[in-house]
Amino acid sequence: MSLDTMQPTPTWDPDSHEATVETFEAIADEITVKVWGGDWCKDCRAALPDFAAALDAAGVPEASIEQYPVEKAEDGSKVGPGVEDYGIEYIPTIVVERDGEELVRFVESEDVPAAIWLADRLRESEQVA
Repeated sequence: MSLDTMQPTPTWDPDSHEATVETFEAIADEITVKVWGGDWCKDCRAALPDFAAALDAAGVPEASIEQYPVEKAEDGSKVGPGVEDYGIEYIPTIVVERDGEELVRFVESEDVPAAIWLADRLRESEQVA
């Protein structure tokens, strides 16, 4: 199952985000990107299309991007595949893994877009050569 919000934004400009694209490009064949979101979620609709465009521009294989649709229970908790295993409380949540090890996690929102934030953390933690 996939998320409509993970359709790449056609207007996203990779040239304006060269460092972000290069970061993901450098590890594109080594990582798995796990995305929890909901098409009903305004934060997901705002963040995920640009994130998907960045992954596309970096050449991250579609087979390496796992999408997990999440629903909201009556009590506000999140329900869906992997929610309990990964401790998902807020969406979007994006986890970048290498060989099953979590490298970095984006949760809901930051001061910069998800792709930029994740790429910055990957470079800071020296996960990218």
